[in-house]
Amino acid sequence: MRGSEVVQSPLFLTAIIAGATALAFLLDRRVRWLSKVGASLLALILGAVLSNTGLVPATSPVYSIIEGPLTSLAIAWLLLAVNLSDLKVAGPRMIAAFLLAGLGTALGAMVGGLVFAGSFGENSWRLAGVFTGTYSGGSVNFVAVARGVELPDFLFAGAAASDALTTGIWLAATLMLPIWLGRFYKAAIPGEGEAGDGQVHAHPFFEKIPLSTLDLANLVAVGFILVLASEWVGGMTPGIPPVLWLTTFALVVGHLKPFLKPRGALQLGNLALHFFFVIIGIHSRVSEILSIGMEIFYYTLVVIGVHGLVVFGIGRLARLDVGSLAVASQAAVGGPSSALAVAVSREWNGLVLPGIIVGLLGYALGNYLGFGVAYLMRAAGVGL
Repeated sequence: MRGSEVVQSPLFLTAIIAGATALAFLLDRRVRWLSKVGASLLALILGAVLSNTGLVPATSPVYSIIEGPLTSLAIAWLLLAVNLSDLKVAGPRMIAAFLLAGLGTALGAMVGGLVFAGSFGENSWRLAGVFTGTYSGGSVNFVAVARGVELPDFLFAGAAASDALTTGIWLAATLMLPIWLGRFYKAAIPGEGEAGDGQVHAHPFFEKIPLSTLDLANLVAVGFILVLASEWVGGMTPGIPPVLWLTTFALVVGHLKPFLKPRGALQLGNLALHFFFVIIGIHSRVSEILSIGMEIFYYTLVVIGVHGLVVFGIGRLARLDVGSLAVASQAAVGGPSSALAVAVSREWNGLVLPGIIVGLLGYALGNYLGFGVAYLMRAAGVGL
């Protein structure tokens, strides 16, 4: 009897997903070399192991709840933690490098959309938007844009797995490129950024903060209110996906005085999001990915290839230091935790906080940029 036939109880299945999520965080925290991989990719890998060994079923109502309401709450909580006033702390060099990263991603997605239009047809513009979103903010944007452009399920798993693999490849690249190419760029100064304070900042997954039951209750309440409001307004504006309204509402509320820097928002958002990463892994069945073909993986390589050329090419011409370029690139591609991994691994202490800040900014900008590229490609008739 296959394991998936045993794991039919929604409670049992939820416990397994929660356990995989906790294990991903634990491995990131306790195993030094796995900390360079990151909890996000570890959660996806663990989900894929569960799925491809037949330990969990291919479909379940539990997955739908995590992919739907829980992921929407994760987006709301993470965006509540974004404060645009923090950009002054990031400093002009890091902001310039991050804007280059977003530009490179958008150009790469459009190039990929043109190259693979024959392979994906009318879904080319959707994939262009999804890959723009995920490589300008991280996986939270992958989820948001994919849902907004209604990426078909048969492409979702392949795109998610390809995204995860390419993100891992680029993480390794941004760790090594500063060593290989460093002599051609201004050097990053360890412990010193334009706005750095020379201190090693807490990992956003493992920072300990004082939190009351009231704090948690407020976060849960405002999260549900934001999700419901975005669904309601989205229903009245069919041309604008609800997730864009959710992005906008969460950013606005996060700048109101009662919710400035809400304690626990980042922690709750990351926890909920990593439940979703496990689900992405569960959907990443090798047989289904192979049936789609390798083109979708090649598409991600084109996006990242153009992204890298823009970041490190124009960055060199603009005389930006190699540390800011590497950290900003990873902030866009993998999110704030990946940016932190690069900064800490290379002992660029002054780039830790700026990297986290632009990574959080990517959560906000990635959705707008992703939908913008998607609708631009659709208007241009790519793949149609």
